[in-house]
Amino acid sequence: MEAISKWLLHDDQEELFEILVAIIINLLFLVLITLLLWPLGRLRMAFSLAKGYGILWIVVLITGALVNRIQGLFRVNLYQRSNVYVISNLAVSCFLQVGWSAFAALTFHSFVNGAPAWITVVLYLLVVLSCLIAFFAVSSLYQGEVYRLISMPLALIGFLVFSAWPESGQILFGWFFDLF
Repeated sequence: MEAISKWLLHDDQEELFEILVAIIINLLFLVLITLLLWPLGRLRMAFSLAKGYGILWIVVLITGALVNRIQGLFRVNLYQRSNVYVISNLAVSCFLQVGWSAFAALTFHSFVNGAPAWITVVLYLLVVLSCLIAFFAVSSLYQGEVYRLISMPLALIGFLVFSAWPESGQILFGWFFDLF
């Protein structure tokens, strides 16, 4: 066990370590919201968020691999074409964050109908927290500070916009959500 932890904490495995930590945080969050939403009669919302996180992780890993492959194909790296490298990674990470914000806002709106005010506030806070958890998922692959400094505020601003105007989230990302 000690050999595995030494290997995992080595500098070469930083990305893998970040991914594992993000997955653990994600799973803990899902367990906690399930335990919280069950007595509130909103267990389906926990399942909807769990399904969303599963899809988010698949999309994050696939797009990360595709972006790396495309950057390798065009010989874009941090040392030779740093601007293109950073901007392309930033565009993908921000797109993923905004996509989750749209999903979170649409999920919130689909489960808040007819709920008392205090349940609406609890659900709203949980969904805002889900944007933070999604940020950990996305930033586990896009680890640079510039990505994190822009993605986090963008996720929260995107959620505020999509929760105030859910039709915009449906227009921008509804086609993808309808696939699942």
